[in-house]
Amino acid sequence: MERDAAHIALFAAMIAALGLVPQITLAFGVPITAQTLGVMLAGAVLGARRGAMAAGVFILLVALGLPLLAGGRGGLGVFASPTAGFALGFPVAAFATGLFVERVRLRPAGLAAGLGAVFGGIAVLYLMGAAGLALVSGKPLGQAFALVSVFIPGDLLKAAICGMLVQAIARVRPQSLAWHRPA
Repeated sequence: MERDAAHIALFAAMIAALGLVPQITLAFGVPITAQTLGVMLAGAVLGARRGAMAAGVFILLVALGLPLLAGGRGGLGVFASPTAGFALGFPVAAFATGLFVERVRLRPAGLAAGLGAVFGGIAVLYLMGAAGLALVSGKPLGQAFALVSVFIPGDLLKAAICGMLVQAIARVRPQSLAWHRPA
């Protein structure tokens, strides 16, 4: 139990730390950040439940006002901004990434993590992000999807990085991946 709590806290802190990487804000108000890599890694390393908990702790801290989102944003106002769907989607995306790696037993582990990151950290997160953008901005859902699609190349790169990092962990410390059983 203590080990789970430590891992959850560590990955929440990693998501926050990735917010220190300078962001690029696009014209429609949604920034390109490194934090989604942390969400992908939380699910890919910790699995569905603990990965979602790590992202959930991070979002709870943001809601409490800590300026942990990229650009030093925090507080309840974040959840009324164009990024609201993405922020609220972090725990769901980590859960979906973790669920993928737990259920779809692909080898090598890095491949499972990379594909899980595409599923959870891109597809699921984009669904929530576009829905939030549409709701907050009043744009039609199709237009919101078109706007967020500019993130796809960068997020595919993040998914590949996630896969490479998980593969390195699987080689060096496979027991760190609770869902991974070495062949």
